[in-house]
This record gives sequence, C-alpha cells and structure tokens, in this order.
Amino acid sequence: MAGLLQALVGASEKAAHIARLCRREEPLFQLLVAEKTGADRNRRFLQDFKTLADVLIQEVIKHDLGKEFPELQGHIHGEESNEFRNGQGETVAVRVCATPGDTAALLLSVLEPERAAAELLAAAVHQDVALGDAELASVALSIPTQDLAIWIDPIDSTNEYIGGREDVAPVDGIAPAGLCSALVLIGAYDRCTGCPVLGVINEPFFHRDPLTHRWQGRYHWGVAYGDMRLCSLSPPPLRPTPCVVLSRAERGAVRAALGPLCGDRLRFAAGAGYKMLCVILGLADAYVLSEGSTFAWDACAPHAILRALGGGMVALAGALRARQAGDTGPPPELVYNCLAEGAVGAERWANRGGLVAYAYPQHLEAVLAAL
Repeated sequence: MAGLLQALVGASEKAAHIARLCRREEPLFQLLVAEKTGADRNRRFLQDFKTLADVLIQEVIKHDLGKEFPELQGHIHGEESNEFRNGQGETVAVRVCATPGDTAALLLSVLEPERAAAELLAAAVHQDVALGDAELASVALSIPTQDLAIWIDPIDSTNEYIGGREDVAPVDGIAPAGLCSALVLIGAYDRCTGCPVLGVINEPFFHRDPLTHRWQGRYHWGVAYGDMRLCSLSPPPLRPTPCVVLSRAERGAVRAALGPLCGDRLRFAAGAGYKMLCVILGLADAYVLSEGSTFAWDACAPHAILRALGGGMVALAGALRARQAGDTGPPPELVYNCLAEGAVGAERWANRGGLVAYAYPQHLEAVLAAL
C-alpha cells in the first residue's frame, strides 16, 4: 500500500505538470475545449466544459496505476469520458499508447496541425516522475490493493481552470474564485464498504514564480484505514466560532440559517474540491452544500484526508433526517461504491441531498443544529 500511496502522489504530480503545460500554451488551450452534453452535463452550469487536459490526465492516471498495479485495472474510475471531438467533428478515444511517438500521433488527430504541441504533451505523458519526498518515502503501510478502487477528478473546478483568473484576492486565506481552485483529486476507497481510505490533492497552481513566471504546485495526502491515521498535514486548530465556506450559488435559506452560528465568518469559494481543501487546511471549519451538485470523484480524495485528520464528510439530508428522528449518534459518512437509484450518466454518482465536510465533530453538530 505504501507503493500505491507513492504512485498516487506521483500520478498527481504528472497530472499537475500536464495541467500547467496546457495553460501555458494559451492559443492551444482555446482549441482544447469541448462542451459536455446529454447525460454527462453537470446540471448546475449552463455551459460545463471538459478539456483535453481533463481527459488526458485521467487516462494517464488510469494507465500508470493500472500498469503498476494490475489488480486495480477495471477499478479506476473518472469523471470524464475519454472521447474527445476534434476540429473535423471526428470522435477520438484519448489514451496512452505504447510509445511517445504513438501517443503524439493520436493526440495530433485532435490537435492538427499543432504537431509540436502534441509531441510536447506526449513527452509529458511518458515522462517518469521523481518525487524526492523523504517523508512520503518513509511511509510503510499494509493494505491489500486488490480490495481498493480509485476515483479520479483530473481537474476539479474546470470552469476556473478555463477562466484562468490570477487576480482574485483571498479573504482570510480563501480565494473566492480563480485558477488556484483548480485541483487534481485522486482518492482510493474500499470496494466492499465504499469507505475512503486514501486521498491525494494536488494544487497545480499554488504559486507563480516571480522570476520565471511559471506556476509551481504542492500536494497533500492522507490515509485512514482501520485505526491507522497518517497525513502530510497536522490537524487544524479547533476554533470556538466556526468559519463555514459555501458556494455562491448556495440557497438563501442556508445562508440565513448559518448566519447566527458563524457571524461574519461565512466565506464563499468556487470548486467543490477547493472548498473541501479549505477545511483540510484549517482555512474553514466546515463546507456546507445543500444541493446534489457534487459527485464521488469530487469528494473521495478530500474525504479520505479529512478522515485522516479526525474529520469527515456526511450526507446533509440524511444527517438532518436522523437528527429530526431523535438519532444523536454520528451521522453516516459518504460512501463511494453505490449508484444513485434511477439516475443516468454522471448523476448516478451524485452526492444527493448535499453534504457537510468538517474538521471536528463539534462543528458538524453545530452546523446540523443551525440547519
């Protein structure tokens, strides 16, 4: 399992490199956008885009992990279809080929006539990643890989990634929008229980070097298996008055209900994964979402890290029903192996009824009481 943890972090670093590469070539980036349609459209957005970076990153992670851990093949799931529509209206199945030349040729069928760009991307796809992380290398775990499955969100907050805003000023450390909220999320869960056990979050656009003007990233990881809790981060401090982060699209009734609890500590941000990361980093104490607009791939990795830190993530509607019925026990956590009954397309994996991500049970209880 230690090998899998390092492989997930390595895959996230390769993914982050590809995401930065695509943004660096701005004329090319404008060509790499295809609109999601039909059952794969996220209901919350009038236009929800996928990029070639999304598809390519997902397929790279599937390829690299499946090659190193054959027992995971067929159990690595992602947000994106690997089919991409090129400029001629042809559908191309994006995948990692045996050689950089073959991968470049396939990518060129999407990027024609941008041969140099296709070759650049193919080189990044086939490049080995050296982590140089002594703490990560020292982690020794024993979890049967054959019991696990993977959820990938190749670029969470795709709209912010496409928009590319770099000038959004943070509020108490939380960026309301912008490129920094675009993340790579890779989570592993137990196939039988659906419980998240390992998570990696990569921030490809954490810091822009003032000299080279190139973006630099960072990553975080957590393991929560049985009684084992390991994390690259320390638990955030417990604050008496919680800060809660919401989507700007959140209902007015939810905002009003949380107002007395939080006072002036309600914050707003883009991207489900980014808001969960804010809780992980201690910038917020809870993330509340009342709609079913997040999915298994959004939540699995952050949920595992929250569990490693002593927090968690629960279904909001279910937790409220339990409290109204007089059940005072811990609300059930989200799981990642169950299809939503009667749903089609991406909605099969929606976190119906919303969610609460929290760092401390006390803050979860305070939020549920307020709502």
